[in-house]
Amino acid sequence: MMRHSAAHVLAHAVTALFPGTKLGIGPSIETGFYYDFELPRALVPEDLPLIEAKMAEIVKQNLPFVKETVSRAEVEKIFAGQPYKLEVLADLPEGEDITIYRDGDFVDLCRGPHVSHTARIKAFKLLSIAGAYWRGDEKRPMLQRIYGTAFPTKAELEEYLKKLEELEARDHRKLNKQLDLFATPEELGGGLIIYGPKAGRIRTTVEEFWRREHYDAGYEILYSPHIGRGTLWETSGHLANYKDIMYSPMDIDGQDYYVKPMNCPFHILYYKSQTRSYRDLPLRWCELGTVYRYERSGVLTGLLRVRGFTQDDAHIFCTPEQMESEIAEVIRFSFHIWQTFGFKDYQLYLATRPEKAIGTEEQWQKAADVLRKVMDAQGLKYKIDEGGGAFYGPKIDLKVKDALGREWQMTTIQFDFNLPERFNMVYVGADGQEHRPYMVHRALLGSWERFFGLLIEHYAGAFPVWLHPVQVAVLPISDRHLEYAGNLTRELKAAGYRVNLDDRSETINQKIRQAQLDKIPCMLVIGDKEIESGTVSVRLRTGEQKFGVTPGKLLEGLNAAVRERATNLAL
Repeated sequence: MMRHSAAHVLAHAVTALFPGTKLGIGPSIETGFYYDFELPRALVPEDLPLIEAKMAEIVKQNLPFVKETVSRAEVEKIFAGQPYKLEVLADLPEGEDITIYRDGDFVDLCRGPHVSHTARIKAFKLLSIAGAYWRGDEKRPMLQRIYGTAFPTKAELEEYLKKLEELEARDHRKLNKQLDLFATPEELGGGLIIYGPKAGRIRTTVEEFWRREHYDAGYEILYSPHIGRGTLWETSGHLANYKDIMYSPMDIDGQDYYVKPMNCPFHILYYKSQTRSYRDLPLRWCELGTVYRYERSGVLTGLLRVRGFTQDDAHIFCTPEQMESEIAEVIRFSFHIWQTFGFKDYQLYLATRPEKAIGTEEQWQKAADVLRKVMDAQGLKYKIDEGGGAFYGPKIDLKVKDALGREWQMTTIQFDFNLPERFNMVYVGADGQEHRPYMVHRALLGSWERFFGLLIEHYAGAFPVWLHPVQVAVLPISDRHLEYAGNLTRELKAAGYRVNLDDRSETINQKIRQAQLDKIPCMLVIGDKEIESGTVSVRLRTGEQKFGVTPGKLLEGLNAAVRERATNLAL
């Protein structure tokens, strides 16, 4: 209530400072509030302190928030010059009570509730200005959105602002400018990413690990094309239920083809390419498949919300009797993968039937019961996400928490009773009759793009030793040290490490500074003493240093760090 009330005070202040302002909406959100405005001019960051000062005046006046129930005709009169408010009014069902709230000479169309007086808003701060399409529709006007936050005490506000500073410092887009990992050229188009050499190294390392683990877990890897005929997406139900985020078709030989938003129909077609027996099941097929989904430009966010992304996708086809054990194994496998990358704090959700869904209530209930039973049997705690399921079935979502305690939606395990029926998938049972297989959709990392964004922010760019694109930087002090440094570089590369020899004509301090900016885990300084003793001076990105380290001892430390998936090397 306090944050929603603060949004009203924000609107009060803005309309007082900028006559002619058109009001959008101003809800509270998890970490604060915002309000959307159509203003006579574009706001700049320097406006925020002025608006804050006006808000402080309103708060100090201790104005009561007064609720009034009014007729539709009265609201139309009050907001005659406010087109966005009139649009909100038009969406309210006939016969529903319509309420307004006043504080001083400001009035807003609102259900409430609010705190009793403006002085109850104790500690607040305006944070940023952004653009926001009215009702999220890029065909509608672009409004100016002001974000803010409010807390019961100044101490809580200050603590939150410190956390925001840390979040900003870890923002993967900001770190990318320092680390040079990826590019999003305007000429390429929004939501499309080009990965540079460093990101390529990390991605290759992750994919090699991913493939090895999947083979060990009994999966086989498929590769499927990027486009498919329109009839395929009609059969799958995507054109009926998912078309809004699919790209327009392309005409090929007089037929519509679509770039794929998902990989599942291709895996199903391979299943149907031959007769399957109960003896073949379960079949666990996975793919690092690149898919394309139309996201509105207003929601695109670095690596976290893109239009082309690679899913670590998998589909499991099994008998009804195998379903519970397969889902249990996927959950175990998920935990193993996330722990390897250094994430040990999760929250599970059981996502149930959405409004737009395929299948009967009985099918949905039966499928949800299976997922619930598996989690209960493992003693796992989970929350219910009402209406959060996919259109074709319920699912288990695993959200991981990063170093700052933020939840990220990553792993999903989806029960599907719809596609096996739509594609008439069968297997021959022990009785010689045809039976319908069960199908599980599963993505562990979710997408490479979102996962990479999470990795960057979780580790603030200081990736674990086994993942870092450059594990060791060799830094000769002068040209006469290059031969020794070159031999050491070749030795480390032969041992399988990613090594960069900095042979630039720069001072050693400049070389160390660059390695620190690149967050390289291990730096080896080579000078006269090191050549004479056949050792190296080791400097870690943590600031720790050790002199007179033999190459053998160094390799022992590197091997241990990689084997243990350690964040930093231990000397």
